[in-house]
Amino acid sequence: MPLQTVIFDVDGTLADTEEAHRQAFNATFNEFCLPWHWGVELYVELLAVTGGKERLAHYCRCVDPTRMVQPGSMDFIAQLHRRKTRAYERRVDMGEVPARPGVVRLIRELVDAGIRLAIATTTSRANVDVLLATTLADLPPDCFEVIGAGEQATAKKPAPDIYRWVLGELGLSGAVCLAIEDSKNGVRAALGAGIPVLVTESSWTRRDDFTGAVAVLPDLAQIDLALLRHFHAEEKCHSSI
Repeated sequence: MPLQTVIFDVDGTLADTEEAHRQAFNATFNEFCLPWHWGVELYVELLAVTGGKERLAHYCRCVDPTRMVQPGSMDFIAQLHRRKTRAYERRVDMGEVPARPGVVRLIRELVDAGIRLAIATTTSRANVDVLLATTLADLPPDCFEVIGAGEQATAKKPAPDIYRWVLGELGLSGAVCLAIEDSKNGVRAALGAGIPVLVTESSWTRRDDFTGAVAVLPDLAQIDLALLRHFHAEEKCHSSI
């Protein structure tokens, strides 16, 4: 079946967001007078836990387990996450988050060709919206037909829930779609929903195991619709063997 829809991850795929996220977490820790600091190497490890609130809760269980068994612990985590989201949005507004190479050009080409577009991410809808309004403001208006964010799936990537939700909203099977991801958790989530997946690795995910991806590329700078169709067709051929 021919390619009908491309589904994009957000963080590390549409835009180089992770450093802004890391700085926003650290700014929030300072604001709350917490003795926590996420350096680059630690943050790479923490990215194995998808979802900001989930990452905060995981870290707190590791370094301050008594806090997590106290009443209201998850309310505290939620408060931290809300403040962190605001800190991240300020950084995006200040132009600190660039689009990944080739993203804007490729999306325009896909729109012109009539390919449907969607988003499947574990980040919050607020984070998606601020990115679309700033870093990705040059994209065609409302080019993403469906936006699946962290609010739409209780189980985060690598669980396939967010991709299954997006497929349901699109009314499509995974066989006519291609996901574009940057992490092993994203690859597993897409494959779990029956969607072939192309990887554009980021500086934060180069150590990841991308087994199952149709291809692993440094970015989308040299990718066009013809190549996406090629990767999608190759995956269909392999699946039928």
